[in-house]
Amino acid sequence: MASTEPSAGGPGGGPNQSSSGGFGRRLALVGDAVMIRHTLFSLPFAITAVLLETAGRPPAAKLFWIVVAAFGARNAANALNRLVDHRIDAKNPRTAGRHLPKGTLSRKELWAFTAAMLALLVLGAAMLNPLCLALLPAAGFLVVGYSYTKRFTWLCHFWLGLTCSAATMGAFLGVSGAFHIRYFPLVAGVALWVAGFDILYAVQDIEFDRSEKLRSVPARFGVKGARIIAAGCHLLAALGMASILLFWPATSAVTIVTLLACASLLAAEHIVALGGTEKRVKIAAYGINEIIPLLFLFGVALDIYLI
Repeated sequence: MASTEPSAGGPGGGPNQSSSGGFGRRLALVGDAVMIRHTLFSLPFAITAVLLETAGRPPAAKLFWIVVAAFGARNAANALNRLVDHRIDAKNPRTAGRHLPKGTLSRKELWAFTAAMLALLVLGAAMLNPLCLALLPAAGFLVVGYSYTKRFTWLCHFWLGLTCSAATMGAFLGVSGAFHIRYFPLVAGVALWVAGFDILYAVQDIEFDRSEKLRSVPARFGVKGARIIAAGCHLLAALGMASILLFWPATSAVTIVTLLACASLLAAEHIVALGGTEKRVKIAAYGINEIIPLLFLFGVALDIYLI
C-alpha cells in the first residue's frame, strides 16, 4: 500500500538525512513511513469482535492486550513491507518519494521499529491465553510472508486481506480461547474487504507491475477484470459483515442500518475509484475505508449499550 510522503530534503536526499533530528522526530518519520494511522483499518473490527463475544462487557486486561497485539502485528507488517520492497519502491515513480528510497529514514531504523512491533505482538499474545501464544508462528508467517507474495502470485491481495483479518480472529480467540464457527464469516468478510480495496489501489501500478514481472490482480486480469473482482470481494465482504445478525443476539435494528451504510460506502468507493486519478483512488481506498470499520464499531456498540 502506498503513500505520497514529501521528501524531507532536496533532490537526492542522502543517507546523512537518516540520522538528523531528535528521537521524537525520527519516531514521527517512522510512523509516517508505515502509515501508522491506518491501524484504523484493523483495530475497530478487532474491538467489535470483543464487544460481540462479551456482550459489551470485555475484561479490561484482555481488551488491552488484544489492542497491543493487533497494533504490533499491523505495524510490523507494514514496516517489513517497506524494507522488503525498498528497491521496488525506488523504481516505481509513484512510490519513489517514500522514506527509504529518499533516504529520510534508514533501514536500521525501520528494522528497529519492526522488532519493537513484533515484540508487542508476542507480548500481547502471551498475555492472552495459550492458544494465542501457540498461533504466533502462523501470525508471523502471515505478517512476514505478505511482502513476498506479489513476486509469485496475483493472490497477494487476498494474502494481505487474510493477514489483516487475523486481528479480528485473534480478538475472538483472545476472549474465548477457542475456535467457533460463528467467527469465520465476519473474519472472511474483513479479509475480502481488504483484498477488494487493495485490488482497486493496485490498478494504479498495472503497467509497472507488468514491466517488473510483479503479480497482481490488475496485472493478470486487466483494469476491467480487476474492478469486477474487487466488486465481487466487496459484495461478499458485506455479506460476511452482515453475518453478525445471525450469531449475536445483541445486534438489531441499529446494526442493520449500520450494515446498509457500510454497504453504501463500499459501493461509493467503486464509483469514486472509476476516476482513475491517484487522488480519487486514494480517497476510495484510504479515505472511505477508514470510515467503514469505525462506523461498523459505532453501530454495534450503539446496539449493545443503548438499544
